[in-house]
Amino acid sequence: MINLHHYLVVASLMFTIGLAGLVIRKNLLVIFMCVEILLNSVNLVFVALARDFGLMEGHVVVFFVMAVAAAEAGIGLAIVITLFRKRQTIQTSDWNLLKG
Repeated sequence: MINLHHYLVVASLMFTIGLAGLVIRKNLLVIFMCVEILLNSVNLVFVALARDFGLMEGHVVVFFVMAVAAAEAGIGLAIVITLFRKRQTIQTSDWNLLKG
């Protein structure tokens, strides 16, 4: 039977993968996907704890986080498209925005 411990292990693995990708990768689209993995791992923890304790607040929080993540993805992709049109690259190592 799957219990709380299994959900927390999967969520911690997802969080570790997302954090490693966020630190290691230089492609902006991959960085956004890693941020989404981080948010989904936190959502999994909220749902697992809400299920274990028999509360609905965790599920409500997940819906709000998913709404914010959808808005973040839309705005983030619009920024990536704008930066690509201006700089012709989405590699973060190629950008130095502090220079003129």
